[in-house]
Amino acid sequence: MKSDFDLKKPIAIGSDHAGFDYKEDLISFLEGKGFAYKDFGTHSKESADYPDYAHPVSNAVESGEAAFGILVCGSGNGVAITANKHQRVRAAICWGEELAKLAREHNNANIICIPSRFVREGDAEKMVAMFISTGFEGGRHEKRVGKIACT
Repeated sequence: MKSDFDLKKPIAIGSDHAGFDYKEDLISFLEGKGFAYKDFGTHSKESADYPDYAHPVSNAVESGEAAFGILVCGSGNGVAITANKHQRVRAAICWGEELAKLAREHNNANIICIPSRFVREGDAEKMVAMFISTGFEGGRHEKRVGKIACT
């Protein structure tokens, strides 16, 4: 299945201090693949609050400014909880390629949340590659995804 993201748009990316090194590595990965991106920070390893980066990434995805989002923090939980407060965001914590694939195919996830303390950097790149290259399956999953929003 091919990606259904509009890859003419930039990819929104952000992290807290625990995910900073992974974010920088993923930016290099995206650049190497020729993808445009917008870095919402953090820009150092100094202690930072994950909502300060998760909300701007989520806003960019929700508004359509970004094709999709990548968020990284220590556990993946903080950024996922924050991102999922946005009505048109479906953020999925992934710690392996299969989860990244299923998040796209079954949940139409538009933000991948990576737990830096639980995955290797190279695996983070593989997950992002899988997330980008996998489209939403639709079908029986369409009805379920349609029930997620609280509108």
